[in-house]
Amino acid sequence: MKKFGLLMLTALSFSCSLKYADTVDVDDTVPELQFSNTKITRYEDDKITVEMKADSLEQYKDSSQSYAKNLEFMAYDKEDKVTTEGSCGYLYADTYKEVYELYSGIKLFNHSDKTNFFADVLRWNKKTEQLTSGVNSQVRVEKDDTLMTGTGFAASGISKTFSFSGGVSGEIDTDDNREQNNEED
Repeated sequence: MKKFGLLMLTALSFSCSLKYADTVDVDDTVPELQFSNTKITRYEDDKITVEMKADSLEQYKDSSQSYAKNLEFMAYDKEDKVTTEGSCGYLYADTYKEVYELYSGIKLFNHSDKTNFFADVLRWNKKTEQLTSGVNSQVRVEKDDTLMTGTGFAASGISKTFSFSGGVSGEIDTDDNREQNNEED
């Protein structure tokens, strides 16, 4: 019995090992900077490009990634005019990759196109100027007298067009409909 116990102890000691390389670095899980009820203004070439307000904002060491909760923002063009304003419940931003993911109760208004966007998941790629949703995520678009809701949303900041790859429903109020409705009143 002593031999069996000694053999098991020897076998167990050889089969167990600690992999120090696989341990989690505490710097990866604890924010280096954490702000509450904050307002941040980003400048490029001495011009304001973005103003943000958030309930909380986190930045991690040696990372270009930030996270925000209950965010409101305004983006500006080179003439200091607001181009887009919006809000969301959560934001993931990777400033190195120039990718921004918005989640939960998203509201966006594009001033130049006078278009509202409402969604729960959107991703903005600044390099390609593409705004996309998940394949099955619903996006509602309101512009002029048009209201559309669909899935698989994709919009181009370059061509100023958008499309849905999934099902779409909506309403379009044409001048004929408005004239007819006015006559009935």
